[in-house]
Parts: sequence; structure tokens; C-alpha cells
Amino acid sequence: MAAEDSREAQRGDEHEESSPLLQGKENDGKICSKGDAKAASLVPPPAAEEYGWTADGLPVSQGSVIGEPIRRNQWNSGLFTCLGRNDEFCSSDLEVCLLGSVAPCVLYGTNAERLGSAPGTFSNHCLTYLGLYFVGNSLFGWNCLAPWFSYSSRSAIRRKFNLEGSFEAMNRSCGCCGSCIEDEMQREHLETTCDFVTHVLCHTCALCQEGRELRRKVLHPGFNAQSTVVVMPPREQTMGRK
Repeated sequence: MAAEDSREAQRGDEHEESSPLLQGKENDGKICSKGDAKAASLVPPPAAEEYGWTADGLPVSQGSVIGEPIRRNQWNSGLFTCLGRNDEFCSSDLEVCLLGSVAPCVLYGTNAERLGSAPGTFSNHCLTYLGLYFVGNSLFGWNCLAPWFSYSSRSAIRRKFNLEGSFEAMNRSCGCCGSCIEDEMQREHLETTCDFVTHVLCHTCALCQEGRELRRKVLHPGFNAQSTVVVMPPREQTMGRK
């Protein structure tokens, strides 16, 4: 009896080893393990994060909104383009040229008003400019004090619209001295100095160029569109029956 029991146990083991269900489970396990190995081999290793540089010299990721440094925009008209361009702003350019030649205090006041868009900006800047204009012409014979006050508006316009400065334009044309200056703060100081020199040497032309730029990009505060209130008529009312 013991011999028969041992024989039946051996037959049961052989049946389990030769069972197709067990072989399928083993094959499934082998396939899954191979598939996992292939999938793991196809997954690329994490790459090192790439960085760019902003205009302020700070590293940022390429996937961010900032990305590469923003390029400077060109001025709408040149410094010595006194009559402007033949477009829809031609009459406005003639007005700017006339104001810059006859009443630069008025042109500077309108430029400051468009740039600041605050009440009282025109009168404050215009009267201050007018006082410096008379003092400079009385003491020195020419308008030499007003540029010390008005050159800051050129720097503000250049920063607001990301315009190319005189130093950067000179470096782009001849490439003489801009490659050695990499600090953004030093470049800004040089651009501010060039704005001051431009106002001192070509004051009227600088005011006219700024006036043409602002009139093409900024709406005058006095011409802002007023909000319109739409009144809806009441619905028809009917008397209900009792």
C-alpha cells in the first residue's frame, strides 16, 4: 500500500508539471518580466536641465516663459527725421516739429503727459521746463539747463517700450566697445549717459523723436474712450386675473 501511495504522489507531481495552465502562468510571468525589462531599457535617463539667461543676467529654464533675452525694438523714426514719415501720423509729425522748434516746453509737457497719464503732469513739467529755459538763455545765452531736467523722459521711454539705446546702436553699427561690457547695470548707466548727451547736443531733435514715438504708441489721456452705459427697457407687465 505504501508503494502504491508513493507512485500516485509521483504521478500527481508529474501531472502538475505537465499542466498547460501552470506552463501558461510561468510563461506569462516570464513575458511580463521581459516586457518590463524592455520598457525599462527604452525609458531614457533624465537629462540635465538646460538654462538660458535673461536680460538681467539671471539663469532661467528654457521651459519658462522668459527664456532667451528679449531683443531691443527700434525707434519708430530716426533722431534727425524731423518731418517724420508719410503715414497716418504725418500731420502729427508736422505739429511735433513745429512745437519742438517754437515751444519746446509745450512738447515736453505733452510727452510727459502721455508717458505719465496722470492729472497735472503737463503743467508741472511744462512750467518747470519753461523756467529752466529762461534761466539758461538769460545766463548762458542758450538752452543748457533744460536738458538736465528732460533727459530722464528719454530713458523712461526707452525702458517702457524696450527701445534700443544710443550706446547699443553704436555698438551694433561699429562693434567697437560693447563686447567688453557684460554687466546689465553698467550698460544701463552708459545708456542713461548717452540719453543725457543726446539731449544736450541735439535737444530739439531728441524731443521731437520722443514725441513721434509716444504719439504712435500711447493714446493721449484726454482722448480715452468713455464707458457707455446700456439701459435695457423693462419687460412688459400684464395684469393677472383674479
